[in-house]
Amino acid sequence: MNARRDVLISVIVSTYNRPDALERVLASLSAQSDTHYEIIVADDGSANATRETVERCAASSPVRMEHVWHPDDGFRLAEIRNKGIVQARGDYLIFLDGDCVAQHDFVARHRQLASERVIITGSRILLDEALTQRVIGQKLPLADQGFGFWVQERLAGHVNKIAPLFVKLPDRKWRVIEQFKWRGIKGCNMSAWRSDIERVNGFDTSFTGWGHEDADFVARLANCGVHRKLGAYATEIFHLWHREQPREQASSNEERVKVRIADGTVRAERGLAELAS
Repeated sequence: MNARRDVLISVIVSTYNRPDALERVLASLSAQSDTHYEIIVADDGSANATRETVERCAASSPVRMEHVWHPDDGFRLAEIRNKGIVQARGDYLIFLDGDCVAQHDFVARHRQLASERVIITGSRILLDEALTQRVIGQKLPLADQGFGFWVQERLAGHVNKIAPLFVKLPDRKWRVIEQFKWRGIKGCNMSAWRSDIERVNGFDTSFTGWGHEDADFVARLANCGVHRKLGAYATEIFHLWHREQPREQASSNEERVKVRIADGTVRAERGLAELAS
């Protein structure tokens, strides 16, 4: 099974109270070379400025754009992603964070790499605070910048790498990771088939605080035979700078993932099926 041109892709963009960054992300998603997709903004309780930003961007978007919101009750990323999944119409889903700006071929590259029983985990190009401020303040379209711009920004230390912007590698066996590995799991840039996501009951909302709910998702998919495929040198996004989230729960969440890897857990304890309860 491949994501043929007739397969609708849903891009689920998670966000929380950062409308200026979200505006740049939605602008990048509205300029994709692949046009058979939709955008679902999964909003973890932001104030009205985010809703207004989505409405403004939706008015000029070439594709369907919907806003899914729930009240602010702490860090509930897994739950709002699940609500985005329910709202989405696509058979193939891409997960993107609301501070991750896409290249023009972002959707197209995920479509090209999609294959049966596979989850794609992409990589990111990290921008520092100074460049991020310029991107937001000047509404700088990152995907339209040329080689000279990126060389200058790399030499100045404003980005951590630029090679993946100019070297795109094809789909080959080296991309597939058949056993679970922690390294390289980026919930801010990954994609999978809806059928596989539903098989594992989506993201697990029983994880509290920041950390490893995305690794748990990938681990449970691996437990039911869905392998990882690396999206490096194909699906890179520009990750805007932000302050680190509090990580008090990270170690306990990591231990939970290790237990699930060992015991073969497949379904989320509280996931898609429990949304209504």
